[in-house]
Amino acid sequence: MSQSFAKHARYLPPYHFVVGPILLANFVTAVWRFDGAMLWPSLLQVLLGLALILLYFFARVMVLTVQDRVIRLEERLRLARLLPADLQGRIEELTVGQLVALRFASDGEVAELTRRVLEEKITDKKVIKGMVKEWRADYLRA
Repeated sequence: MSQSFAKHARYLPPYHFVVGPILLANFVTAVWRFDGAMLWPSLLQVLLGLALILLYFFARVMVLTVQDRVIRLEERLRLARLLPADLQGRIEELTVGQLVALRFASDGEVAELTRRVLEEKITDKKVIKGMVKEWRADYLRA
């Protein structure tokens, strides 16, 4: 399946559509069963359910943070190779979000798009991705 702006989000069905709902159902059930007497086992079940949901979200956040760091490095190296001399010194001005969005631009258009992003101070990732004409797919995302 080819990627485009309209179809580039990645979902891992067992994680997003199985594990997440099960953990949420577990937490809701633990809260529903919690009795007002604050019995230790009931309280422990609620806390465990909450801890599992937090683990689910933080695991995803940590993976995405590492992915963004790798993308930042890759794109800085790519831009150092592809940008004209007048833009070389401005690579450090690009935010992680801008670099993440620019990674989808083909080598032929990345210089023009980078110039526009910097000059117009465009920071919205969706806007930048929407400006890409020749989509460069990324199938190795987390």
